[in-house]
Amino acid sequence: MTKLRAVGLRILAPLLIVATVTAACSSTGSGDGEKADKPLVATTFTVLADMAQRIGGDRVTVESITRPGADIHEYEPTSGDLKRVAGADLLISNGLGVDDWLSRFLDSSDAAHAVASEGVEPMPIRSGDYEGKPNPHAWMSPIAGRTYLHNIAAALSRVDPEGEREYTERAEEFGAELDALHTRATGVVEALPPAHRTLVTCEGAFSYLARDVGLDELYLWAVNTEAQGTPQQVASLIDEVRERRVPAVFCESTVSDSAMQQVARATGARLAGTLYVDSLSGPEGDVPTYVDLVGHDLDLITEGLSSR
Repeated sequence: MTKLRAVGLRILAPLLIVATVTAACSSTGSGDGEKADKPLVATTFTVLADMAQRIGGDRVTVESITRPGADIHEYEPTSGDLKRVAGADLLISNGLGVDDWLSRFLDSSDAAHAVASEGVEPMPIRSGDYEGKPNPHAWMSPIAGRTYLHNIAAALSRVDPEGEREYTERAEEFGAELDALHTRATGVVEALPPAHRTLVTCEGAFSYLARDVGLDELYLWAVNTEAQGTPQQVASLIDEVRERRVPAVFCESTVSDSAMQQVARATGARLAGTLYVDSLSGPEGDVPTYVDLVGHDLDLITEGLSSR
């Protein structure tokens, strides 16, 4: 669904060669024997990197190709990005089309590859240019997130069989935290009036989350690679928000909220804050970890929909 633009495809292969050679030269004299002895795990974006690091612990070194704050849908890796992950033992991608730009890297790498969303039943995109294709944002649901943790633990175990027990135990501990978030959120949603059980966002990135906690979903555009905030999108959403008397609307950190501001002004709904989807924040930000991201979003959503 989402691929590098043509210019990115033309420049990616040379960048890979440069990154691989540079990394090989620099690692020869680094003297960092402890780091060099650990499996290097590369992920396509920061959410997966946090999952892998939490499960892998000090047995692995994890690097995300994309940096905090990046929109992963049409990402074009730089030579610096690729240098960080050159020589990786394991590559972890999301799948479901969101990080297809990794394909050229896979062609040039001997690393094992794991798809974190494998086994998740895809929800189709309901509208727009990609209607009918899989919605890639399965990690936004704590329930689907458990599948991600299982897949990552299994992939790490294949690369480092001696660590299998540690990986499995940490994945279970991690999953228990997601279960607690899900239970808390569903309890709040069940207590909401039916008219307050609609989640309105800029991108349609919350389909799995909305389904699994009992919310309806409305949005301006389905996927960030589409046209964003067109007059037709705004007018249609204004009508829906008015009809349903939705008390609060939201937008995500990697896109402009100007179109959603129009919706809020026209309907009287409150623009209730910034949600995070495709990327973690930096260490000092609101969502430095995956658990923080899911917890932040669920708290913001349920507090906003509980208003007035």
